[in-house]
Amino acid sequence: MPGTSTPVAREIGDNSADDDVPLERFLAGLPGPIRRAFAWAWCPEARWARIPAAILLLFGGLLGVLPLLGFWMAPLGILLLSADVPVLRRPTMRALGAVQRWWDLRHARMGGRP
Repeated sequence: MPGTSTPVAREIGDNSADDDVPLERFLAGLPGPIRRAFAWAWCPEARWARIPAAILLLFGGLLGVLPLLGFWMAPLGILLLSADVPVLRRPTMRALGAVQRWWDLRHARMGGRP
């Protein structure tokens, strides 16, 4: 239903829940403190912190072969940056949805084991 806001969408201040179903699902699976931190980072007032953090995560992801840094940083940086760069928004949500579908299929094949 267009314009219907889910609890996580309301938490991050987003009313376009139709486009953000993968983000909703991702956030719903996070533990409470991490979800609240991500929700804070996603709100418009946190743009001053979100953009530099996203750039640092992307740069750290490029240096993923070094200790302490890792390739996990790049997707997280892109996810944060997609809040401010409209061109990244749709491909990022599609990729997140594809990863979630792959995870569900893998989980079903494994018989519910993680």
